[in-house]
Amino acid sequence: MSTKKFLSMFLLLLCVFSIFFAESIELQILATSDLHGRFLPYDYALNQPDYSGSLAQVATIIRELKSENPSNTILIDNGDTIQENLSHIFLDDAIHPMIFALNEMNYDVFVLGNHEFNYGIPTLKKVMRQFVPKDEDPNSVLCGNVYNPDGTRLAAPYKIVTTEDGIKVGIIGMVTPNITRWDAANLKDYIVVDPVDEVRIAVAQLKGKVDVIVGAFHMGLEQEYDTYGSGVLDILKITPDLDVVILGHAHQKIAEMYYYNGKIYRAINGKIFDERENDITQEVKLNGTLLVEPASRGGVVSQVVLELEKKDDKFEIVDKRSANHDVKTSSGYVQPDKELTRKLKPFHYKALDYANEEIGFLVGGPLVPEDEIKGIPQVWIQPTALLDLINSVQMYFGEQVIDRKIDVSAAAAFREDANIKEGPIKRSDISLIYKYDNTLYVLEVTGSQLKKYMEWSVSFYNQYQPNDLTISFNSRIPGYNYDIFKGVYYEIDISKPVGERIINLRRSDGTPIKDDDVLTLTVNNYRANTQLLTYGPVFKEGEPLPKLLGRTEDHPDFSAISGGDLRKLIEKYIIEVKNGVLTPDYEENWKIIGNYWDEELHNLVKELSNEGIIKVNKYKPVRVEDIQSFIKTY
Repeated sequence: MSTKKFLSMFLLLLCVFSIFFAESIELQILATSDLHGRFLPYDYALNQPDYSGSLAQVATIIRELKSENPSNTILIDNGDTIQENLSHIFLDDAIHPMIFALNEMNYDVFVLGNHEFNYGIPTLKKVMRQFVPKDEDPNSVLCGNVYNPDGTRLAAPYKIVTTEDGIKVGIIGMVTPNITRWDAANLKDYIVVDPVDEVRIAVAQLKGKVDVIVGAFHMGLEQEYDTYGSGVLDILKITPDLDVVILGHAHQKIAEMYYYNGKIYRAINGKIFDERENDITQEVKLNGTLLVEPASRGGVVSQVVLELEKKDDKFEIVDKRSANHDVKTSSGYVQPDKELTRKLKPFHYKALDYANEEIGFLVGGPLVPEDEIKGIPQVWIQPTALLDLINSVQMYFGEQVIDRKIDVSAAAAFREDANIKEGPIKRSDISLIYKYDNTLYVLEVTGSQLKKYMEWSVSFYNQYQPNDLTISFNSRIPGYNYDIFKGVYYEIDISKPVGERIINLRRSDGTPIKDDDVLTLTVNNYRANTQLLTYGPVFKEGEPLPKLLGRTEDHPDFSAISGGDLRKLIEKYIIEVKNGVLTPDYEENWKIIGNYWDEELHNLVKELSNEGIIKVNKYKPVRVEDIQSFIKTY
């Protein structure tokens, strides 16, 4: 065979080989979300180590996963990063420990979550400037649906990351539009738009420029508060050609979920079947959107692996898969990265010093008594000194905000284990009993509006049924949405259906509250903006809404106190009003009625529960038939 013929044959075989054996490469995307200030495995509110999750432990997982694909790995954080766990004490520092850790770990993108807006835009912009990705691109903080008053974007809508092997990845970042509910004051004059259209525009701009399009959206799968654009499904219905979406905000753990043709599919052992049990794995993986969510507080890293083939100088996706890597393992917990831990120690010591600073003393017992039945939080079933304290703080400073008497206050126990024990009161205790960066609002309400609000709140209880032996709670309603009221007296009849439970509502002097009475009410900014000053579950479209009378963040006496932060106000109240000494006193102004159980059997449940013989589920009542086998024994 001549050299010329041999060369022709060789080139022909090479072409055939390239067709059937195209170059294959893997892209790895690692994501975190809702880290909530966990830079080290330590809970500064409880003032003790907590190995259930942290960025330092996440760093260990990421280091191992990156070692398997160092050239084509992208790191994304999906927001709610700089709030909680004493995060607020670092806001005036040169760099926040969470941002410092993201930089050290070489994150490519930081997406803003709703809690990033808690501290006001000037503070947020300062924190945004601290994030320096490995490529030093200044447009690496993403939030495409929030605009400055002058019409420019607060942050970039997307970023293109090019891996070492040349894979071009477009990452689009958006936040839930419900930030206008929770941080209305901080967003005054700023424009928050529905992200659905913003994503559609971003995808159109990225097509043809990138090989892969990823959405990093700080929102859950479904709408929240019936707000269009507050759920990822709203986005995917309009723009289904996203290859991957990273969810956040809902604190869910999701992997191997796909959106395709308007439906959600879950891969089981790598396979996807339709309702007729047809194998549609490749159809869904190649044409659908892969969805992941890495839970919260640094307990999980979501891993996405895309297999690509290079064709005509472009990469095409030929397979997708995902997994979640937990900090908690079968043998214990992933250990924190030693080098990152060492670098974060100065922040840790600052937080410890702050947490351990004493501001007062509690004498006479804890703020919340021990649970009578293990598994049922006492703070939800009786008046306590804890909620009495928070409501007293709100009423005291609320009067200063509007310069007149406050009639009613409402507050929730954000953690069912929130408590302060007898002894020294530390700053960490205040973070334990009040975990959020809320401010104080004063509203004007009618008696009718107050009762509607109270009825909404007590829908938290499941309706009592004959043969129930314990109180139980609606699992679909988080505890932070159950408010307890001070300044009024009332009974909660849990034998009645939702909407008919508030009985004998009266002022503290015993005067019945009429529908047309006008009262002043103090609540936190979250409750005001989410449920009371907008239409939703409490007030329906067209009904008159309560009126805003004042806010701590607008008042000159409070703006210097972290913008009127309620945690600071609780500290100020203990130090200045109570002279540093608290007692577990409370007003017995409400009680639960309508639970017509057999007292002997109810007490038997107490015994069985507290001896560890039965386990009580707070969302499901213990019934007579559940303890039938114990009745004769005891």
